[in-house]
Amino acid sequence: MIFVNFKTYQQGTGESALSLAKICQEVSQQTGIPIFPVVQAVDVFRLASQGLTVWVQHVDGIDFGPHTGSLLPQAVLSAGVKGTLLNHAEKKLSLMEIKNIMEKFSGKTLICASSLEEGRQLAFLKPDFLAYEPPELIGEQISVSQAQPEVITAFINEIKEIPILVGAGIHQQEDVQKALSLGAKGILVSSDVVLADDPKRELLNLAQGFKKDETI
Repeated sequence: MIFVNFKTYQQGTGESALSLAKICQEVSQQTGIPIFPVVQAVDVFRLASQGLTVWVQHVDGIDFGPHTGSLLPQAVLSAGVKGTLLNHAEKKLSLMEIKNIMEKFSGKTLICASSLEEGRQLAFLKPDFLAYEPPELIGEQISVSQAQPEVITAFINEIKEIPILVGAGIHQQEDVQKALSLGAKGILVSSDVVLADDPKRELLNLAQGFKKDETI
């Protein structure tokens, strides 16, 4: 599976977010690889109302009440969200904050960990997916699967009950193939796809890494 974090890039905002999400859907249908857009809360309904599967970049651990400026879990779920990304390097949370959000949010969760130690702590919360994404490699040309294969292996060996994804620096088929060979179940990407001159071609290229011996 591939999660594409649109962040707040111009190419992943508003009507551009809708266009990019449709590309994700097209590539997913063409390749058979599940691809999930992870978008800003303001774009959730725009995408979900078009029948697209969509995840949101963050929710807050609140209930109905006086919480001006917060992202209410029930609101994003009613807008059509299927899951949320939590604890990205650009939106770090405490363990207690994550626990509180998960108690309020009934959708699926993908939680980012920047280290094996953090991953061990987060595993106790039993998220649906756990992504290893070292912040120093985010947006770089050296992928985590090439630079830190031993850490990925440690994640796989120690946290067996939760599907592990990897992110940071993923930008070619070989990065995907390496991650999968180590036991990862998928990847988390952003700028490589969102900022690409041809996002569809880039997604197809990454998807090819899931089917090394097949023609897509």
